[in-house]
Amino acid sequence: MNRTEIVAKHKEFLFPSVATFYTDPLPLTRGEAQHVWDVDGKQYLDFFGGIVTVGIGHCHPKVTARIAEQVRTLQHTSTFFPHEVTVQLAEKMAEIAPGALSKTYFTNSGTEADETAVLLARLHTGRTEIIALRHGYSGRSQTAMSLTAHASWRLSPVTDPGVVHAHNAYCYRCAFEKTYPECRLLCARDVEELIKTATSGKIAALIAEPIQGVGGFVTPPEDYLRELAAIVRAHGGLIISDEVQTGFGRTGDHWFGVEHWGIEPDIITCAKAMANGTPVGATVTTPEIAGAIKGPQISTFGGNPVTATAALATIEVIEEEGLLANAAAMGRELASGLEQLKASHGIVGDVRGKGLMQAIELVADKDSKQPLPAAMNALLEATREHGLLIGKGGLHGNVVRLSPPLNIAKTDVDAAVDILDRSLAQVADTVSVGA
Repeated sequence: MNRTEIVAKHKEFLFPSVATFYTDPLPLTRGEAQHVWDVDGKQYLDFFGGIVTVGIGHCHPKVTARIAEQVRTLQHTSTFFPHEVTVQLAEKMAEIAPGALSKTYFTNSGTEADETAVLLARLHTGRTEIIALRHGYSGRSQTAMSLTAHASWRLSPVTDPGVVHAHNAYCYRCAFEKTYPECRLLCARDVEELIKTATSGKIAALIAEPIQGVGGFVTPPEDYLRELAAIVRAHGGLIISDEVQTGFGRTGDHWFGVEHWGIEPDIITCAKAMANGTPVGATVTTPEIAGAIKGPQISTFGGNPVTATAALATIEVIEEEGLLANAAAMGRELASGLEQLKASHGIVGDVRGKGLMQAIELVADKDSKQPLPAAMNALLEATREHGLLIGKGGLHGNVVRLSPPLNIAKTDVDAAVDILDRSLAQVADTVSVGA
């Protein structure tokens, strides 16, 4: 099918709620390493990676070869039947997970992983109330949408009454109109008041993304997560680190984002880049907490041989190619380039992130910080025209999200920054402040 036919059938047969980027949606047909091609044969440098999912490049030869071999051998067994590669992956997860986390439950997505984590916390503590963060995103199920604090993604009118939302550490748009570090982490310390006034005082857990993904790659200051964890644990709650977007080297140097802040969570959740695009989810915790689920459980596709093979191969590639270090090094290069864009373009208000999880926030001007979502939409179109794919996010839809594969080189960073530079200049000339 050609482009027109694909888009027409997408509109005719898929739910209208299935969102696409661009005024004219972009059907892709193949990918290789850091590049993808559309149905017309045009090549793009992919700096979004399928929503922070393609961690080691499109169609990595080792991963695809291992998947093909496994599909030819045994494609599916349910969790009633143990499989060698599934237990090998679980063993590897125990090796790379922080602290004493050594028990894994495999699912198919980050949504399921977060659901499992909340269930575990409630069963283990015997409590029901969960603290989530404003601007956070946890998925598309009923519970996950209750945890999400981002109106655009809370589609259900029915929410979990046990969920309350704390302030996130959005320093660029501080809810208390303070400046770090003079603020003395008021956003974190406010959780003490939240527990005493908006809950029974008996909380089950805090769930938090170390860097908020859909929220616009909001990156907390040095002590925020540690302060938050100390307060929650003082009230008997567990710490759930949502690593769906920050996991598997995305933030550089470490396997999981929370490790940058020296915190050992009680539970981590992961998905996305774990298998480089193959549907997967995992909830990892301690033996004691894992034992809180007393009845039998099954997951029809969770930990199936093909997905487990893809995940194990992905982890091996990250180790063999030194991608934790490369993500950190290329992240520094990318951040430096984005800071230069901030200095030269008035609509770039903020640059933030860690490793290859970087963002720029677009504003009308640096003094007012007025969000400029029209500029974001125009930038999507401009970068597409110049052969670069980027993501967007943020509560106001004005944040550029950049999450290229971890094995990119400096030439890729330079090319992306150059396209962003030209595209930002183009957008600034055409987008009005009031749009």
